[in-house]
Amino acid sequence: MRKTSYVVTFFAVIVSLVLNLLSLRRVDWLVVKTPEVLRTTITFQYGLTQLCEYKVVNIPGGGENGKFSYTDYSCRKFPMRVKDACEKENESFCTAWISARYAVELGAGFAVLSLFAILVGVSTGSRRRRIWKAVAGLVMLHATFGIVAFAIVTDSKRTGTYRGTFDEAYFGVGYGLNTASWVLSVFVALGVLATGIAADLGHKWAAGNRAYRRIDG
Repeated sequence: MRKTSYVVTFFAVIVSLVLNLLSLRRVDWLVVKTPEVLRTTITFQYGLTQLCEYKVVNIPGGGENGKFSYTDYSCRKFPMRVKDACEKENESFCTAWISARYAVELGAGFAVLSLFAILVGVSTGSRRRRIWKAVAGLVMLHATFGIVAFAIVTDSKRTGTYRGTFDEAYFGVGYGLNTASWVLSVFVALGVLATGIAADLGHKWAAGNRAYRRIDG
């Protein structure tokens, strides 16, 4: 494969990795906004590691629009054994949610390994001819673990498995970043695979000016 192909792959994987890490840090994979009760609305933001609560209390008065607004924002680790009843009725949900977090972390690890493989692979021509298979495999593993997290969170929303609170949930930015990460990784892996096969077949656009062909006989 051409060095240019590896350079493009390297930066594409970096983008995918950054999206992956950003999604892990976000606390808004799923968002639930409760109806207003006693002039109070509460928005719950569920991340893979944290649950955040944003509370707005509207008090009639002489402020802007004839009312005062009191806001409070707090976060805690999520899920927790005691507060989230992970050893009782929500045990299966908690196990799945924690697995989603691990999947994202493992995916990031495989993305880092693919970057290292590219750096090693471009050092010599002989390595460039072989390393593309490892790069494609590692990038696809990155995508696979992202898909696992995506599937777990999607299923949790669909089934409303956590105390029924996900029935009215909608997907947030963290979920979208995760989706963008694994979709990009799938395209990168397929691109590396197609380019590597073309290079092995001797196509100059993929292998460069030093395209090689097998000698029969």
